[in-house]
Amino acid sequence: MSATNSSAAPLSAETHPLTYRLGTEPLLDIKAYEALDGYAAVRKALKEMAPADVTQLVKDSNLRGRGGAGFPAGVKWSLVPMGPDAPKEKYLVCNADEMEPGTFKDRLLMEQLPHQLIEAMIVVGYALQASHGYIFLRGEYVVAYKRLNDALAQARTAGYLGDNILGTGWNYDVNVHSGAGRYICGEETALINSLEGRRANPRAKPPFPQIAGLWGKPTVVNNVETLSNIPHIILRGADWFKGLSQGKSPDSGTKLYGISGCAKRTGVWELPIGTTGRELLYEYGGGMADGYELKCWLPGGASTDFLLPEHLDLAMDYDTIMKNGSRMGTGLITVIDDKQNIISVVRNLEQFFARESCGWCTPCRDGLPWTVKLLQAIERGEGAEGDIEILEQLTRQLGPGKTFCAHAPGAMEPLQSALKFFRGEFERGIAKELATQTVTG
Repeated sequence: MSATNSSAAPLSAETHPLTYRLGTEPLLDIKAYEALDGYAAVRKALKEMAPADVTQLVKDSNLRGRGGAGFPAGVKWSLVPMGPDAPKEKYLVCNADEMEPGTFKDRLLMEQLPHQLIEAMIVVGYALQASHGYIFLRGEYVVAYKRLNDALAQARTAGYLGDNILGTGWNYDVNVHSGAGRYICGEETALINSLEGRRANPRAKPPFPQIAGLWGKPTVVNNVETLSNIPHIILRGADWFKGLSQGKSPDSGTKLYGISGCAKRTGVWELPIGTTGRELLYEYGGGMADGYELKCWLPGGASTDFLLPEHLDLAMDYDTIMKNGSRMGTGLITVIDDKQNIISVVRNLEQFFARESCGWCTPCRDGLPWTVKLLQAIERGEGAEGDIEILEQLTRQLGPGKTFCAHAPGAMEPLQSALKFFRGEFERGIAKELATQTVTG
């Protein structure tokens, strides 16, 4: 996985804060990390700033969540009860359950720079005055599991975790929890249920986790990439962070963008937020592989709507992509080439979503397998008349507001856009079956 720029010029802390420390080898030793300003944000926050000041600085920076939803991080923290009447037990949870198909940016950060995430967990824990932090890790990330635990042990020895951290009187520790590998755990309340040892079903909201989360206590859940920005904001300020977009977007900061699929180069790159899909695919990805043309692309994981080649010049930010019928999601694009059958692509995605449904609500539990069955028939050329209309109906019946959480609505996004852009391919899957009926009749 790549995290460098296309010219191979050295990365700077001022322009590539998340990845400038990356070298040919992972940065695992705490002394080497400290030599590159590591844990300086912890020392500054705990020694020079009040917890409320940390939260306000992050609010001023306009850091939006990098897990997919794009909710402002500082605003989320500000909903946590603070002060003498607030619960003494509060929790910070890092959502490291990276199971979105086509997404692998958090893996890069955890495997190559584990101390950066731990430093962030300490700073945010201090801002919330949390009593404990958890990194809820995708079970398959066994390398990240070992490296994070090794880094945590080093941080405890150095006095950054434990009792009376840096003489402040604040007690706080962080543990890694390896999940059983379920996509639904990317939903924050399902993650919390799993962390408690319960079945990973989403919870009703309100109450929101900031009020009643893990074990009924105030809890903040943030994504790996979101948290990893925090130490750099503490050290360099909100105005600096806003300027990282280089005018490409009203959003702030850089973004870990990536490419998977039939491109010449696949990987992850830290770029100004608002970088266009065309820049990402052609400047950093080298374009499509020889002999292949771009048919369509997913802007941020499997649960986003397909966009067409003419959408490549859109700024890859939350509002721009949303206004054009999709979502930026995780910001790692999946390119679909002209030799792929769109029905096969969508059927493969829907099989994943059907398998990963928690089964809590009927539309998702029954609607997703029904969707797969219809797509399989059309893929074989055995679709019946009316199947396309049923699929369109399912995209509405499993859409936003019709299910308990966002799992099924997310699953419907690639399907509804495929029906819009490539209806002819669906119709051909039915025409064959109808023609056979006519001949045999």
